Amino acid sequence: MKISVIVATYNRIDALDFVLQSLETQTDPEFEVLIADDGSKVDTKNFIDNFMLKSKLQMKHIWHEDLGFRLALIRNLASAEASGQYFIFLDGDCIVQPDFVSQHRKLAKKGYFTTGSRVLLNEELTKNILSWPRWDFNQFTNQLLSYRLSGGINKYWPLKIKLRAGVWRHYKKFVWRRIKGCNLACWKEDALAIGGFDESMTGWGHEDADFVFRLQNRGLIRQSGSWSTEVLHLYHRINDQSNAAENARRVREKILAKAQ
Repeated sequence: MKISVIVATYNRIDALDFVLQSLETQTDPEFEVLIADDGSKVDTKNFIDNFMLKSKLQMKHIWHEDLGFRLALIRNLASAEASGQYFIFLDGDCIVQPDFVSQHRKLAKKGYFTTGSRVLLNEELTKNILSWPRWDFNQFTNQLLSYRLSGGINKYWPLKIKLRAGVWRHYKKFVWRRIKGCNLACWKEDALAIGGFDESMTGWGHEDADFVFRLQNRGLIRQSGSWSTEVLHLYHRINDQSNAAENARRVREKILAKAQ
């Protein structure tokens, strides 16, 4: 089974560089990378072109014009270019562990999709890591306990202990909790069956919850990727959330319509 890792990005080369480097270290090589670029400037294109020249990763760069936050659309455009049977949606500021693809593959089974988990890094630790010459997972884990004690990361044990698949991971109904579009996986055929992400949901917020709800509404079982798929979410300032309330309202309308 070939996996397509769809990495969303927008004008943040330093973070994207480390994310792509972390994907180069995967223990499972059977995947491709599609960079879903929501209108970054030309310097991002130049960086990606140069990275592709020296990387062994199978990569494509999908870009559209910057007309505001259109994450749903660019993810759909990247999905249309994907050749894998299974999608992992990842953000360009989320560094992955060496077994990230492998752990997602273990959780992938027909009739299910996975909402992954993340570890938040604070601003100081993010600046420190991005100052390294290259991404080094061993260097990071050697200081893991001190990072946790100092508040650099908000989780410790999920990075040290990996748990297997099981019914304890299954959600019986739709809940908003722990839906993170920065780490989300599903079968390509299921994503296409629901029409992908809702492109009418523009601006930051809840297009991932809408996607999850529609997958569950189709009869798929959501499973948690916690204690297995954690990504390292680099610090960034809070996005413009002016559209979040409207997007949330639209998701709630769909939930209510289903309940009636």
